[in-house]
Amino acid sequence: MASGLAIGGVQWTTLADYPGKIATTLFTVGCNFRCPFCHNPELVEPDRLALALDEDKLFDRLRERIGFIDGAVIGGGEPTIQLALPAFIERVKRLGLLVKLDTNGSRPEMLSEILGEHLADYIAMDVKAPLDDYGRLAGTACDVDAIEESIRRIIEGAPDYEFRTTVAPTLERDDVLQIVEQLAGARRYVLQAFRVPETGLLDPEWEAKPALSKRDLEALWDEFRSSFTDGGVRG
Repeated sequence: MASGLAIGGVQWTTLADYPGKIATTLFTVGCNFRCPFCHNPELVEPDRLALALDEDKLFDRLRERIGFIDGAVIGGGEPTIQLALPAFIERVKRLGLLVKLDTNGSRPEMLSEILGEHLADYIAMDVKAPLDDYGRLAGTACDVDAIEESIRRIIEGAPDYEFRTTVAPTLERDDVLQIVEQLAGARRYVLQAFRVPETGLLDPEWEAKPALSKRDLEALWDEFRSSFTDGGVRG
């Protein structure tokens, strides 16, 4: 029985989205943030939304891939804004697949439900900016208390997890160091180098803005790597 989760795109095979696993990535439709540097605008803005895929056909294809893939990554958009998410994850788990959830951390109550029901095997939370500058990077007013609560719940309750920051234009060394302080007690933190995809960004004006290079990020990571047991820089 379909859960009603709106899926707007699929990457059937990925070696990059679930650390150490072969996975299929499912992209949910809709997001409550409007990050100007977002590289999935077709999943975010209502007038660009991709048509939702047929869920039963999607699961037929997933069944065919059992034995080849280890798990499914559910990203977006922002999956936690959809009430159907827990039921959808349950359906994926019944296939015997691991589940990794990608989230912006804006819905700690949904995270609590998923963690309480042991539905996610891995959670990756995007940490956009220092808390006092969050709304500017998220592109909308943010409840930073919810962001802090999600960080806490993931650290305390996720079987495995990572926090990650795409070091977008306007973010500098001191901003990243503030984020590190916000993540005190976390095991894993990843810096992601900013890039402009062929499909462009949500706000085209950000495509020409300069950002810290991968080399800059590697030097920055060396400054605070002792604060985490795992992590690093992704290109």
